[in-house]
Amino acid sequence: MFEVFWDSLLAFKKRYDQALDPVAQDCGLTRMELDLLLFLHNNPERNTAAQAVRLRRWSKSHVSAAARALEEKGLLAASHPPGNRKTLCLTPLPAAGDIIRRGRQAQSSFAAALNRGVTPEELRLMAQIAQKIARNLRDYEEK
Repeated sequence: MFEVFWDSLLAFKKRYDQALDPVAQDCGLTRMELDLLLFLHNNPERNTAAQAVRLRRWSKSHVSAAARALEEKGLLAASHPPGNRKTLCLTPLPAAGDIIRRGRQAQSSFAAALNRGVTPEELRLMAQIAQKIARNLRDYEEK
């Protein structure tokens, strides 16, 4: 069972990259820059660099470099809340709208291809199992 899971995970990553890389290239962005814009759009309540690092397991330096580059390109605003120099809040700017739309379209097409032939009930069951595995992973990391 785990062999199928790991093989599928590796294939998932490869195909996801194939779906998103052209968008990044066409828009003149690195994949990290595109991924950060999409993360912020898809998770508006998680708009800090620290949350992106923690939830996506990206390195601090990659998030910082991507945020800086996106700021320089006029696609992202980065600011510190009043009195808090440690937290960096990231907000996609309207100029990033078309890039985000194209990235979301690529994500949606990819998801539709993956979910072909899968029933809503199977998707719900898969989500429940994934949540349990994620919880087990968190518990395992805390040991």
